[in-house]
Amino acid sequence: MYKSSLALAVALGVLAQQAGAAGFVEDSKLSLSSRTMYYDNDNREAHASSSTNFKRPDQRETGQGFKLDYISGFTEGTVGFGVDAQAVWGIHLDGGRGYHKSGFMPDASNGSSVNQWARFGANAKARFSKTEAHFGSALAPNLPILVANDGRVLPQTFEGGTITSKEIDNLTINAGQLTHAMGRASSNRTGLSVSGSGAYNDSNKFRYGGLDYKLTPDLTLQYYYSNLEDFYKQHFLGATHVFKIADDQSFKTDLRYFDSSSDGKNGDGGGYNFGNNGGYAKNPGEVDNKTWSAMFTYTLGGHSLMLGHQQVSDDGGFVWLNQGNVRKDGLNSASEGAGGASFYLFTDSMINQFARAGTNTTFGQYSYDFARVGVPGLKASVAYLRGTDIRNESGHGTYSEWERDARIDYVIQEGTFKGLGASLRHGIYRGEGESPADQDQTRLIVNYTYNFM
Repeated sequence: MYKSSLALAVALGVLAQQAGAAGFVEDSKLSLSSRTMYYDNDNREAHASSSTNFKRPDQRETGQGFKLDYISGFTEGTVGFGVDAQAVWGIHLDGGRGYHKSGFMPDASNGSSVNQWARFGANAKARFSKTEAHFGSALAPNLPILVANDGRVLPQTFEGGTITSKEIDNLTINAGQLTHAMGRASSNRTGLSVSGSGAYNDSNKFRYGGLDYKLTPDLTLQYYYSNLEDFYKQHFLGATHVFKIADDQSFKTDLRYFDSSSDGKNGDGGGYNFGNNGGYAKNPGEVDNKTWSAMFTYTLGGHSLMLGHQQVSDDGGFVWLNQGNVRKDGLNSASEGAGGASFYLFTDSMINQFARAGTNTTFGQYSYDFARVGVPGLKASVAYLRGTDIRNESGHGTYSEWERDARIDYVIQEGTFKGLGASLRHGIYRGEGESPADQDQTRLIVNYTYNFM
């Protein structure tokens, strides 16, 4: 079907001959995860369009997801081989025409959601000493320059190859090249893109490399470089330090800096535009951004208080991988369901991103772990973010926005239903500017994972 699928099939054939080798089977893990999710997005009356006086429709949907994961061990020998496989299945439970919007589940022709969707992915892997390589279509990177999204019924995954090496003490090296993405609301793969790009503009080459160096047991330094061909180049610098005050008391500092610029067709009028998150751009359509953030967290027993600030430069918005605009073949075709992406900043919050040009965001979060009062598995948090100096897309004037998020999570710790978890989340967003999008959002998620081996 695809060249990568053929290569993977060959690799699996080799592995099948060695499956009896010690380690491959003994270290294998097989698990089935279930997720039930209710999603309610209330677009407020204040959003009515001034030209049509039409209120954006609310979205209320419920879905059920199943994820079967097989993770093998490695065969014996100087180079060990293994395989990981993942099958996912999503089911539409509720949320008919009028309440369905692209992104939560795949679109049906009648304006509702499809009844179900599924996909399968697998990775061949090899290990030499302290270096591992993975190649396939079930990759889920969690790095400063790319964070795989798992915020809906099914997770987002990627196709390509990655390498992680820990040959040098205290140093982790990551590198890779990705070619396609599998969206959280899709059975198909798409090319890679950015938010606001043309519907048929994508790339099949996202390259990255980076270092995590533990300078001391308490201080970690990071540098990463990534390049989405014909869209952007991005440098990242990070530093994390944890100062232990006492056995149950600490102070954490987390500093992050991104420098992003245009690449190839994005900067030479080739039409590979960046939408600048709906905000201002000095050179419309081009990537041109510097973003820094600083976060400080004080922890005492079960209490945790985090305060921070983030600044997005005036010349353009922050950029990250997002396939939301990618479409099927045909001028009037529907979305591929590939939208929805995460990025490595605290302001990637429940509803908004606070990533438009000029945004100065001050934020804070208070969390409490109820294990300290005899209720293990119960946690709660509340966060507040306020962004100011956001430049209007027209370049005339600025505006502000804020968001308040609250969540409570509980995981059963023992008994027949041990591991069953529930999460209730509620967010409120209010914005100004040229295209306000006030929203109240509620999510109820129930998770359970059963381990077969």
